[in-house]
Amino acid sequence: MTMKIVAALTDPSHAARAAELGADLIELRVDLYDGDLLEIVEGARANCSLPAIVTMRSAQEGGRFFGDADAWIEKVRPLIPLADYVDIEQHFVQHAQEVRDAGKKIIASHHTSQMVPLYILFVMERELRAYGDIPKIVVTPGNDADIIELLTFTQAAQKPVCTGVMGGEFRHARAMLPLLGSEFVYCHTGTPTAAGQYSVAEFVELRRILGM
Repeated sequence: MTMKIVAALTDPSHAARAAELGADLIELRVDLYDGDLLEIVEGARANCSLPAIVTMRSAQEGGRFFGDADAWIEKVRPLIPLADYVDIEQHFVQHAQEVRDAGKKIIASHHTSQMVPLYILFVMERELRAYGDIPKIVVTPGNDADIIELLTFTQAAQKPVCTGVMGGEFRHARAMLPLLGSEFVYCHTGTPTAAGQYSVAEFVELRRILGM
């Protein structure tokens, strides 16, 4: 099982702490940072040798970036050389080739505040994989049946794939999805980037207990 713990950093100064806690990667949520983003990312990389995901999350998918695709690449472009992965939402897909040409891997992501029917999950996965190395699909379940559908999709989907849930009500699904093949689990080092996230320390212990 290849599941990896991603420390999603609301505070880039926690990069070294993420490594100490046992994370496998860091996610630099640059839409949450104030100041010179290049300087901030350079500082985080200097303090941490873990692979890094650079994410400029849009407001429509739960982040704080409000610009269009051209404004997105203007902010992300200087950071690409410092990234191992770049998270690209579908509405920024026109800039995926530039990231790929730079030799970086792409996490093709989609976050929604509702549940998506099982057959649509497979359609979405194909669309995301068309431009990305790892499709990342995060939904908001409404009941246990939705969780079972998401688990079914995760198990059956082509790998690698990353799945997750939004909100705290069904946070237990965050621990279940890696057991069925989700590549990454996003955790925090102090301040969650999303409701329901486990801490890195909690998930390191869960991984040990469950033998993941």
